[in-house]
Amino acid sequence: MYGVPTYGEANPAPFAIVTFPFFFGIMFGDYGHGSIIFILGLMLTMFCSQLKNTPSAAILPFRYFMLAMGMCSMYNGLLYNEFFAIPNDWFGTCFNVTMRNETGNTDNGNNFVYPPNLPIFTPTPA
Repeated sequence: MYGVPTYGEANPAPFAIVTFPFFFGIMFGDYGHGSIIFILGLMLTMFCSQLKNTPSAAILPFRYFMLAMGMCSMYNGLLYNEFFAIPNDWFGTCFNVTMRNETGNTDNGNNFVYPPNLPIFTPTPA
């Protein structure tokens, strides 16, 4: 299951390398944190020749990968309306967010996007 594919097998590494930055952006969809990764990858790309003989030379082969992961994370952060884990309403929303944060709300059935229809569990004595 793990290891190098043999002669007749297909190597899935090219597909995984291409799709990994986008899946990383889906899981790490935050515009603020993604911009930090993007700026780090951009700095590594721009100053590659000056960083070759420094301790940071070990991460230089991954500079374009970090650039792609930062771009995908920033893109998904815009879709998720997240900036440093703070939800923002940049593009508007179709949800009623005024009722969600009320503490005295007793009508919780309307507070969900999809109201759960779970039966109330009452333990019976044995």
